[in-house]
Parts: sequence; C-alpha cells; structure tokens
Amino acid sequence: MSLGEIITSLLIGAIAGGIAGFIMNSRGGLIRNIIIGIIGGFVGSYVFGLIGISWEGILGTIGTSLIGACILIFLGKLLFK
Repeated sequence: MSLGEIITSLLIGAIAGGIAGFIMNSRGGLIRNIIIGIIGGFVGSYVFGLIGISWEGILGTIGTSLIGACILIFLGKLLFK
C-alpha cells in the first residue's frame, strides 16, 4: 500500500465517519471518526458482500464506508447505552 493510498483511505474514513456521526447524532473527535469510517469500510464491504451488492469508484467507497460506520455507531449505541 503506497503513501497515497493510505492518505486516501484516511480521508475517506474521515469523510465517512464525520457524515455518519452527524447522521447518527454521535459526538466524537476527528480521530474517532477516522477510525469508525475505516472500520466502517470493512463492515460495509462485508455486509454488502453478503447480499451481493458491489459499489465502484470513490463515491461507492465513501457510501460503503458511510453505511458501515452508521452500522458501527448504531451497534455502539445499543451496547453502551
């Protein structure tokens, strides 16, 4: 993985995590949003893979990460109420 790919992943994670935090009314800092967004990318890819959906391109990656991050925030709210 090149430095450019790492930076792109962090930016996508930050965008997806920030939007997911706003949508789910979750408070968190930049680092937390980046982490949630990156992990959300894996979660979203896994969930969409189970149901046979694949998104392409940068918007697909952001969408997948966003939905995965929303799932993580939802589960976190259920577990740590």
